[in-house]
Amino acid sequence: MLSLGERRPAAGLAGDLAALAELDEASLLGGLRERFLRQQVYTDIGDILIAMNPFQPLPLYGREVSEQYRCHETSTLPPHIFAVASRAYHAMLGHRGGAPRSQCIVISGESGAGKTESTKLLLQHIMNLCKGNSQLEQQILQVNPLLEAFGNAQTVMNDNSSRFGKYIQLRFQKNTVQGAKLSEYLLEKSRVVQQDTGERNFHIFYYMFAGLSSEEKEIYGLLDPSLYRYISGRFGTQDIAQRWKHKYKEVCNALDMVGFQEQEQVDMQAILAGVLSLGNVTFEPEESNGSAKVSEASRGWLKAAAGQFGVQEDELLKCLICTMSVTRGEQIQRFHTQQQAEDARDSIAKVAYGRVFGWIVCKINELLAENVDPEVELREIGILDIFGFENFAVNRFEQFCINLANEQLQHFFNHHIFQLEQAAYKEEDLPWETITFNNNEPVLDLLLAKPLGLLSLLDEQSAFPQATDKTFVDKLNSSFKRNLHFQTGRGRVLAFSIIHYAGKVQYTAEGFLEKNRDTLPASVRGLFINSITPLLSVLFKATLSRTGTLMPHAKAKVTAEADNKFNSTRKQSAGAQFRHSLMVLMERMYSANPHFVRCIKPNSQKEPGVVDSQVVLQQLRYNGLLETIRIRRDGFSWRPAFEEFAERYGILLVKPDVSLTKESCLEILQSTELTGWICGKSRLFFKYWHQEQLTKCVERLERAAVVIQKVFRGFRCRKSYLKLVAERRAKAQQLQEEAERERSRQLALEAKAQKRISFPVPKPRKRCPQSCLHSDKPPQPPVPRPRSKLTESTPFDNFLDPSAPRPVLGTEKQTVEEAKMRQLKRGATLRWFKETQAQKVMQDDGAFPSWLYGMISRREAENLLIDKPLGCFLVRISQSRPGYTLTYRGEDRCRHYLIEMQPNARYVILGEDRAHASLTELVRYHQTVGIQPFMEKLSVPCGQVNAEDLQLENGKSSVSLDYEDLESLTLSHTAAKGEIPPGEQPCRSRSSTSRPSQQSGAAAALKSMWFRRSKNCPEQQSVDESRTKPGSGKEKGSERAFPRLRSSIRLGMQEIQQLYSASLNTSVRKCNGAVCMEDVELK
Repeated sequence: MLSLGERRPAAGLAGDLAALAELDEASLLGGLRERFLRQQVYTDIGDILIAMNPFQPLPLYGREVSEQYRCHETSTLPPHIFAVASRAYHAMLGHRGGAPRSQCIVISGESGAGKTESTKLLLQHIMNLCKGNSQLEQQILQVNPLLEAFGNAQTVMNDNSSRFGKYIQLRFQKNTVQGAKLSEYLLEKSRVVQQDTGERNFHIFYYMFAGLSSEEKEIYGLLDPSLYRYISGRFGTQDIAQRWKHKYKEVCNALDMVGFQEQEQVDMQAILAGVLSLGNVTFEPEESNGSAKVSEASRGWLKAAAGQFGVQEDELLKCLICTMSVTRGEQIQRFHTQQQAEDARDSIAKVAYGRVFGWIVCKINELLAENVDPEVELREIGILDIFGFENFAVNRFEQFCINLANEQLQHFFNHHIFQLEQAAYKEEDLPWETITFNNNEPVLDLLLAKPLGLLSLLDEQSAFPQATDKTFVDKLNSSFKRNLHFQTGRGRVLAFSIIHYAGKVQYTAEGFLEKNRDTLPASVRGLFINSITPLLSVLFKATLSRTGTLMPHAKAKVTAEADNKFNSTRKQSAGAQFRHSLMVLMERMYSANPHFVRCIKPNSQKEPGVVDSQVVLQQLRYNGLLETIRIRRDGFSWRPAFEEFAERYGILLVKPDVSLTKESCLEILQSTELTGWICGKSRLFFKYWHQEQLTKCVERLERAAVVIQKVFRGFRCRKSYLKLVAERRAKAQQLQEEAERERSRQLALEAKAQKRISFPVPKPRKRCPQSCLHSDKPPQPPVPRPRSKLTESTPFDNFLDPSAPRPVLGTEKQTVEEAKMRQLKRGATLRWFKETQAQKVMQDDGAFPSWLYGMISRREAENLLIDKPLGCFLVRISQSRPGYTLTYRGEDRCRHYLIEMQPNARYVILGEDRAHASLTELVRYHQTVGIQPFMEKLSVPCGQVNAEDLQLENGKSSVSLDYEDLESLTLSHTAAKGEIPPGEQPCRSRSSTSRPSQQSGAAAALKSMWFRRSKNCPEQQSVDESRTKPGSGKEKGSERAFPRLRSSIRLGMQEIQQLYSASLNTSVRKCNGAVCMEDVELK
């Protein structure tokens, strides 16, 4: 067994590279390769985790593994991403030797190294550590698949590459998550309109084509995917399309779970369809003046795009082919060339998609915001998942910004691991051999310095209307020709090169100025603000913050003057927004305690079980992992001040009033027999494993304190209990003695009275007992009245504290008020059910499902299921809140699952990760998929019973609101509106034999009601029928949302289909004609 001062072996010497005896590139690479081939993809460097992407699913992330890293010491377990999450969580709570403090987890690595998957695993484990069992935790977990669909795409390096950066802040009150906030950085909007060879557009476009039904595609105006230019006319194979279809269902479920309204989802998908249709609008020059006009072949696409955006076709056309400006009160119209019209088209598509993505992030933050007192202090755990370093064959403005962000993260890593630590050694005069590392500060100065940094020069050139990409490159060449990290482009290619920390990257300068300006056609904002699609109006009414974050406002109409005023104001460039967002991100990260995860890509072919030594070694070098191992092996990563250490670990001296001095710290350390630490002038220096060993010492004392508290509390409670018992016995004896004295006194009085009066007392007549010979029933014992808790108190009622006030017994006033409150709650729940739920739950035949019960209590539900088979279930209306509870008959007990009604009218079982449009859909789903965490499937619904079948002990009905009451409530509600004729209302009966007739009566009444509606409003009937999705499983009363200009979309689709069919017929006729000519020539 190891002594306390020895180094902890993290899963053996191979599990922690800081414990390697020989430290060089060969031993480092060999250790990583050996572990990776054994499917041990995680390796520690002290408290820094190296994660190698396995490119295949591994059995390392199940619930059992998560429970191990939740309940056991991480030092005894192999390195894992869950261990990083546990360290951050416990450090945030102050369980790891320091005061409670916000934490951040920085995940870095190349594109395709596995950063996004690591982020999902960290979130999963942190939510498991919380164990708050709230719907908020499931909503937070649904954020990642939602953002992946809209922000990730396939590149040549990664099939699921993040084309934006995100920083997730989880906010905690004590140990429970209370909210979350998401910050996004630099979405690659240019991907919407252009993708390089071997790449795809954002995932959501392909998910929509694969997941939408034919009817829904017609609603949104989507045709065959091969027709759309923005997705290069390419789609996937049948297997890929099936996977995309499953992903689309996950996205829809995530939208429902997070809380997006149905109309918002419809508007969002209509806008995305409009982006695709707009991309097919082509232009040709006018013969007279050369200005652009829309080609006849794309008129249908223009009409469809206008309908999908909810604007007029001619107004959208005007925005594409001309620009309006006001000079001295006079409007001037300038027509675009063909190239300018195409640029305007692509600009609208990019801005529309970017605004949709920004709105999704804002909506997530709004729905997941914490609902606590602002004065309550909250701690945070931040997780940074940002785009990895990229070096493609052609690198553009987006790659420049991505690599700039990675330079900033590498500097953050160097600052915490090397600069701060070695500066502390020098300040404290400790003997230390300086470790050199690749300092990338000169590169950051080249890119970010003011006023002569590269981004500053880019903004300067963007401000000049006559500036071009060539003038920008000439400016760079003249300004940085002597800089060691800058190289001019060679040949005729307009380019320049930056020598980054990860290597040299050549950037193509074409498009730098245009993308940095991020211009929008002048009249587009006003056009979209006045759109009849509410979401599009909100998106373009919103303003952008300094970091580029969307800030939505209420919808408002915009006049031409306001629109021109908006376009005259100077807008921040994309580079300036990105620089400011990086600055805000760094401020957040520097204020928190960091944890690092370095992701490594084992090979460039994305093949499982293959290690390319050259690829891995290159990443190890530019990440500085060899130097990191040295400083973690020889250095002291934990450096608390004397006061901080004494305040935290003074308990180890087991004496009061420990002074916060150097002497107290030395006394504490001597009592622990810890070795390998150094004492400086103002602080102590510890190895990375010392903190965990000291935490174990504190936990040992805490467990001892718990035992002492347990024994003392038991002694105190027993003493109070014995005292109460003695008091009650004394009181009972006193009452008995008083009763004996009173009885003796009464007997004495009676004897005295008999002596005075001696009248004869007649004997009472005896009543003959009735014969019981013909009775078949056995004699029944008397039924005792139930004891009321209001009239008696016992020592077991938990009033063990003598100083605590005793309850007031027999308070009838409180009983009346509580009953009145219960009645009010019950009435409110009944109104909620009648007004919002009855029509939704009712089946087509007018009856309620057999599993739906009324407002019955928990115990009544258990009594109904007590003799039922395993898997039997019922759904009951809650008595205390508007909602439902699912009661399930398990093996050893009944389980009760709360069904939560979300603000977007979706039904969710608390703790589940799937939302449902109706109760019926929820029941059907869980008949095939078990309910977490026991994975119990619903099998047999509990059949309905009459109120007479269940009786309480006092003879009252146990069913407060049963099936028949639901029918009565619903039918009486509709009858009150005059929708059911009095002659057709079913007669209500309590007998069990009347149930079929009752159901048939309800069905007849409802059919009559719907018939009368359709007879009076035939056009409404057609709308209702069109809004009923066949086979969707939606219940009666639910209405589908549609795009606002559905008719325009349909007309545009008809024009497109007619055009393509005409061209197809023409080509067929030409082929037939060519065949005939060949026959004539042959003859």
